[in-house]
This record gives sequence, structure tokens and C-alpha cells, in this order.
Amino acid sequence: MTGIDTMLVILIVTALVFTLTNGLHDASSVIATMISSRAASPKQAVLLASVFGLLGVIFSGNQVADTVSKIILIAPGGDLIHILTAAILGAIIWNVITWRIGLPSSSTHALIGGLIGSAWVFSGSGSILWGFSELFSQHKLEGIAKVVAALLLSPLIGFAIAYLVQRVSNLMLRNAKFSINTSINRLQWIGAAALAFSHGANDSQKITGLISMALISEGVVKTQSVPIAIKLMVGVVMFMGTAFGGWRIIKTLGYRIYNMRPIHSLSSMLSSGTSILLATFTGAPVSTTHVVVGGIMGVGAADEFRMVNWSIGREIVTAWFITMPCSAGAAAIIYTIINWRVL
Repeated sequence: MTGIDTMLVILIVTALVFTLTNGLHDASSVIATMISSRAASPKQAVLLASVFGLLGVIFSGNQVADTVSKIILIAPGGDLIHILTAAILGAIIWNVITWRIGLPSSSTHALIGGLIGSAWVFSGSGSILWGFSELFSQHKLEGIAKVVAALLLSPLIGFAIAYLVQRVSNLMLRNAKFSINTSINRLQWIGAAALAFSHGANDSQKITGLISMALISEGVVKTQSVPIAIKLMVGVVMFMGTAFGGWRIIKTLGYRIYNMRPIHSLSSMLSSGTSILLATFTGAPVSTTHVVVGGIMGVGAADEFRMVNWSIGREIVTAWFITMPCSAGAAAIIYTIINWRVL
């Protein structure tokens, strides 16, 4: 096996490890409220999210993958495979750190930060599609501008939809009996399945897009469409990551932000699932964790504003804004080491 073949194998393995951490990290947010509201046991919730997340990976399109693959302006061949490997490793490091401390940051933006860091070290800022000039001159969202817009808007959209859904739910159920919770808990299974599917469809495309870039770069495939074998590998590994469960993050989202009752959980799931599916169709690489956090805060604000633990929200927002710089720095260091070893 040649050196470049070895690097391709290393990249794919690294990408699958990232997918595992993504399953541990972001998929935890899918089931956090379902568990905290006692609609399902942890094992039941994890199994549900794992299965429907896998289906989301298999039946996902390529819109998000296309967005991610166009962020760096580097031709196939040469150092591209080293750049991608360093980017993914930088994202893994950040995912593991935040997973260990239970901070629900974004795997998506860790990966984008990794791409920025490794590409910048390779050939400067000109190797990155920032998209800000296109935004102001052509009114088009591309590259990093599209990612930043998704970073800022996705939790706000999740918050707004959840707030409205919860307000309507409170009005419709104002005279309902406590026994209505049995029906709401059943509906949560449908909501969690839809949310898990949308998470799998959106998050998987980010990594399958990078693997496709590497395969094209090495001449293994000729088109940008993701081979079904790659989707299956990514789906199975994400299934495993979800099945292991990120219990620290589940505790943060499910218990520390707001005291979730069944109706709150259902409202947040509906808002989050809708927001993520809309983002997937438009090719926006959003974070499931971002949207779910916005949804939880939205239902809390609609029901009892003062009871929301806004301090947890501030910690999470801080993590959102430091994720890309931290993962970019890690990826830049890793690329430098890889390049030095290759030379």
C-alpha cells in the first residue's frame, strides 16, 4: 500500500471516529428532553434515536455536503488529504473535551473550524471561501458566511418556533386533565423519531462530504455524490455513538436548563425537528445541539420565563463562539505536525 493510500485509509478512519464523537455529542440532545420528562427510559430513547438517526443518514441528500465541500478552495491532490485529516482531528479533540465536561457545544462548527485552521496554515486565508463579499455584492449566502448565518439564526429560529408552539399548547390544553400526559408521551416517540432522523440527515452529510472530497482527490470516485457504502459506514458508526449515549450532555440539556414536563418536551422536539429539516433542505450545516437548546429555552420562556436557568444558556453560548477558534487552532497545529512528518 502506498503512502497516499495509507493517508486515505487514515482519513476515513479519522472521519468515522469523528462520527462516533458526533453520535455521543450531538445525538444526546435528541433524547435529552424525552428522558427528563420520563416519556421513555434511557435505553428506549437511545435505541429509538439510534435507529432513526441511521435512517436519516441512509436517506439523506447532498445539499449540506455540497456546502461543506465548497468551504475550502483547494484543488484535489497534493496536500488536500492532509488538510482534511488535520481538520477532522482538530474537531475530534474539541468534541472530546466538551463531551467530557458535559458542555453541549457544536460538532458542526468544530468541524468547520478545523477546516479553516488547516487550510489557512496550508495557503493562507485565500484558500477559504469566506462568502462575505458574495453576501454584500450578490446577496448570496455561501461558504463561511452561510455557516455563520446558520450558527446565529438556527437557535433563534428554534427558540421562536418553540415559544409559539408552547403558547398555543398552553391555550389548547388549559382545561386538560393530568391524564393527557399519557397521550403526549406517546406523541413524544414520534417527535423524537423525527428529530433523530433530521439529525442524522443533516449531521452525516458534513462528514460524508469530506470523505467524498478525499475519494475524488485520490481518483477513487469521479463525482461528488456520496457512495452508498460510505453512507452505510457513517450511519452505523453514528448509530454506535448514539447507543453509547452522552449522559453528561443529556443531564445538562434535560435537567439543568428548565424543569421539563411532557408538553415542554414535545413542543421543543417539534420545533427542533422542523428547524433542522428546513436547514437540511437549504444546505445549511446547523447544529442539532444549538437548535435543541434554543427549543428548550423557548418553551421555558413561554411557560415561566423566570424559571429558565439562563446561566447555563450563557455557558453554552460562550461555547458556541469559542468552538470554531479552538478547533481551528488544534487543526492548524495538527496540520503542521503532519506536514512536518511527511516532509
